[in-house]
Amino acid sequence: MKTQVNEINISYKERIPASSWQQVNSSKDAAELLFETWNRDTIALQESFKIMLLNNSNKVKGIYELSKGGITGTLVDIRILFAVILKSLSVGIILTHNHPSGKLQASQCDRQITTKIQKAAELFDVKLLDHIIIVPNGDYYSFADNGNL
Repeated sequence: MKTQVNEINISYKERIPASSWQQVNSSKDAAELLFETWNRDTIALQESFKIMLLNNSNKVKGIYELSKGGITGTLVDIRILFAVILKSLSVGIILTHNHPSGKLQASQCDRQITTKIQKAAELFDVKLLDHIIIVPNGDYYSFADNGNL
Protein backbone atom coordinates (compact mmCIF):
# COMPACT_ATOMS: atom_id res chain seq x y z
CA MET A 1 0.00 0.00 0.00
CA LYS A 2 1.30 3.44 -0.94
CA THR A 3 1.76 5.92 1.91
CA GLN A 4 -0.26 9.11 1.59
CA VAL A 5 0.33 12.47 3.20
CA ASN A 6 -1.49 15.76 3.03
CA GLU A 7 -0.15 18.45 0.76
CA ILE A 8 0.81 21.68 2.51
CA ASN A 9 0.56 24.88 0.52
CA ILE A 10 1.82 28.16 2.00
CA SER A 11 1.03 31.42 0.23
CA TYR A 12 0.79 35.14 0.79
CA LYS A 13 -0.74 37.48 -1.79
CA GLU A 14 -0.11 41.19 -1.92
CA ARG A 15 -3.14 42.81 -3.51
CA ILE A 16 -1.98 46.37 -2.83
CA PRO A 17 1.38 47.47 -4.29
CA ALA A 18 4.10 48.16 -1.70
CA SER A 19 4.37 51.75 -2.93
CA SER A 20 0.85 52.35 -1.54
CA TRP A 21 1.46 50.86 1.92
CA GLN A 22 1.15 53.27 4.84
CA GLN A 23 4.32 53.86 6.85
CA VAL A 24 4.23 53.79 10.64
CA ASN A 25 6.66 56.20 12.28
CA SER A 26 5.22 56.37 15.80
CA SER A 27 2.77 54.77 18.19
CA LYS A 28 0.33 57.55 17.29
CA ASP A 29 0.48 56.57 13.58
CA ALA A 30 -0.14 52.93 14.47
CA ALA A 31 -2.95 53.67 16.94
CA GLU A 32 -4.78 55.92 14.47
CA LEU A 33 -4.61 53.30 11.72
CA LEU A 34 -5.70 50.54 14.10
CA PHE A 35 -8.63 52.57 15.41
CA GLU A 36 -9.73 53.35 11.82
CA THR A 37 -9.85 49.64 11.00
CA TRP A 38 -11.52 48.47 14.24
CA ASN A 39 -15.17 47.47 14.14
CA ARG A 40 -16.98 50.29 16.00
CA ASP A 41 -19.92 47.98 16.73
CA THR A 42 -17.79 45.63 18.85
CA ILE A 43 -14.91 47.74 20.23
CA ALA A 44 -16.85 48.48 23.44
CA LEU A 45 -18.41 45.01 23.58
CA GLN A 46 -15.70 42.37 23.30
CA GLU A 47 -11.93 42.15 23.37
CA SER A 48 -10.03 41.36 20.17
CA PHE A 49 -6.33 40.80 19.55
CA LYS A 50 -4.74 41.84 16.27
CA ILE A 51 -1.29 42.08 14.78
CA MET A 52 0.03 44.76 12.45
CA LEU A 53 2.54 43.24 10.02
CA LEU A 54 5.36 45.45 8.77
CA ASN A 55 8.12 45.32 6.20
CA ASN A 56 11.70 46.51 6.76
CA SER A 57 10.67 50.15 6.16
CA ASN A 58 7.87 49.95 8.75
CA LYS A 59 5.26 49.97 6.01
CA VAL A 60 2.08 48.12 6.86
CA LYS A 61 1.69 44.88 4.93
CA GLY A 62 -1.60 44.16 6.65
CA ILE A 63 -3.51 43.77 9.90
CA TYR A 64 -4.59 40.32 11.01
CA GLU A 65 -7.21 39.60 13.66
CA LEU A 66 -5.85 36.71 15.68
CA SER A 67 -8.72 36.31 18.11
CA LYS A 68 -12.01 37.62 19.46
CA GLY A 69 -12.91 36.98 23.05
CA GLY A 70 -15.27 38.10 25.71
CA ILE A 71 -15.76 41.24 27.72
CA THR A 72 -12.56 40.93 29.76
CA GLY A 73 -10.15 38.86 27.68
CA THR A 74 -9.22 36.96 24.55
CA LEU A 75 -6.98 33.99 23.81
CA VAL A 76 -3.63 34.57 22.08
CA ASP A 77 -2.16 31.45 20.49
CA ILE A 78 1.42 32.42 19.66
CA ARG A 79 1.80 29.45 17.28
CA ILE A 80 -0.91 30.89 15.04
CA LEU A 81 0.51 34.39 15.54
CA PHE A 82 3.94 33.32 14.27
CA ALA A 83 2.45 31.26 11.45
CA VAL A 84 0.92 34.53 10.17
CA ILE A 85 4.13 36.52 10.72
CA LEU A 86 6.29 33.97 8.92
CA LYS A 87 3.80 33.34 6.14
CA SER A 88 3.67 37.06 5.34
CA LEU A 89 7.49 37.39 5.56
CA SER A 90 7.10 40.29 7.97
CA VAL A 91 10.17 41.65 9.76
CA GLY A 92 8.39 43.93 12.22
CA ILE A 93 5.17 43.63 14.19
CA ILE A 94 2.94 45.73 16.38
CA LEU A 95 0.59 43.87 18.70
CA THR A 96 -2.74 45.39 19.58
CA HIS A 97 -5.87 44.65 21.50
CA ASN A 98 -8.78 46.65 22.83
CA HIS A 99 -10.09 47.15 26.33
CA PRO A 100 -13.89 47.41 26.07
CA SER A 101 -13.95 48.89 29.58
CA GLY A 102 -11.99 51.94 28.41
CA LYS A 103 -9.23 51.23 30.95
CA LEU A 104 -5.90 52.50 29.61
CA GLN A 105 -3.63 50.31 31.71
CA ALA A 106 -1.81 47.13 30.80
CA SER A 107 -2.81 44.17 32.96
CA GLN A 108 -0.35 41.61 34.28
CA CYS A 109 -1.63 39.19 31.60
CA ASP A 110 -1.04 41.85 28.91
CA ARG A 111 2.57 42.22 30.10
CA GLN A 112 3.14 38.47 30.28
CA ILE A 113 1.93 37.73 26.75
CA THR A 114 3.95 40.65 25.40
CA THR A 115 7.13 39.30 27.02
CA LYS A 116 6.41 35.79 25.72
CA ILE A 117 5.86 37.06 22.16
CA GLN A 118 8.93 39.31 22.37
CA LYS A 119 11.16 36.35 23.30
CA ALA A 120 9.75 34.24 20.48
CA ALA A 121 10.15 37.10 17.99
CA GLU A 122 13.85 37.36 18.81
CA LEU A 123 14.32 33.73 17.72
CA PHE A 124 12.91 34.55 14.29
CA ASP A 125 14.69 37.90 13.92
CA VAL A 126 11.35 39.72 13.99
CA LYS A 127 11.17 43.11 15.73
CA LEU A 128 8.34 43.63 18.18
CA LEU A 129 7.99 47.40 17.89
CA ASP A 130 5.04 47.97 20.19
CA HIS A 131 1.94 46.60 21.86
CA ILE A 132 -0.90 49.10 21.70
CA ILE A 133 -4.06 48.93 23.76
CA ILE A 134 -6.92 50.92 22.28
CA VAL A 135 -10.19 51.92 23.91
CA PRO A 136 -13.58 52.84 22.45
CA ASN A 137 -13.02 56.63 22.53
CA GLY A 138 -9.86 56.33 20.39
CA ASP A 139 -7.30 56.80 23.16
CA TYR A 140 -4.44 54.33 23.39
CA TYR A 141 -1.68 53.00 25.61
CA SER A 142 1.70 52.17 24.05
CA PHE A 143 4.03 49.68 25.71
CA ALA A 144 6.98 51.21 23.83
CA ASP A 145 6.17 54.80 24.81
CA ASN A 146 5.83 53.74 28.46
CA GLY A 147 9.12 51.80 28.56
CA ASN A 148 7.53 48.36 28.76
CA LEU A 149 9.34 46.86 25.75
